[in-house]
Amino acid sequence: MKQIMKHSFEAVSLLTTSKGMLEVTVIPALNQPDWIIPSSLILSVDAYDEHILTYLWQQQEVAVFHLVPDDQQVDTIIVLEGNTVAHRLALQTAGEIRQMQVRISDVEDAELPDVYRQQAQSNSAAIHSSEEGSQHQQSASDGFNDTELEVTANRFRENVVTSYMFQTVMIDNVHYLVPDLDKIAHQLVDLDS
Repeated sequence: MKQIMKHSFEAVSLLTTSKGMLEVTVIPALNQPDWIIPSSLILSVDAYDEHILTYLWQQQEVAVFHLVPDDQQVDTIIVLEGNTVAHRLALQTAGEIRQMQVRISDVEDAELPDVYRQQAQSNSAAIHSSEEGSQHQQSASDGFNDTELEVTANRFRENVVTSYMFQTVMIDNVHYLVPDLDKIAHQLVDLDS
């Protein structure tokens, strides 16, 4: 009888498993399900109570993605590893982050609950109308000006949980978002450029 050879998988992400368990961190978010990310991606969790666009972490500027609207108080900034040093990003939020171990088989694909879908659609409509208003106020110009850049940045930073950058999952009947951190980091770095 031929011996069964174990297949060696090439690492496709920083997500690692141990005996069918995932070590994840739940990050609170407002107007959307809490985010769930691999704990191994977290480089730093710092207290920070001011909304910022970039965070100076170990003498490197890191782009910040907000999980709380600008009119809400924040208290934590979480620095995450990226595919490159330039693509590290920080998440700014309020509330308690927590870690948990989850069995891979307990993570189920799910649809975004209607309450969050409606919130995302109303945010998208508000962004679209503010974009149209700013376009009417401006005369035709060459290239991007500050207002256009701000509108583009706000469209990305607002509640975009219905986009391709997020997957909704359910664990123990609770909905979470699994963000595509690589795409978010690339989007933030492109906006800053």
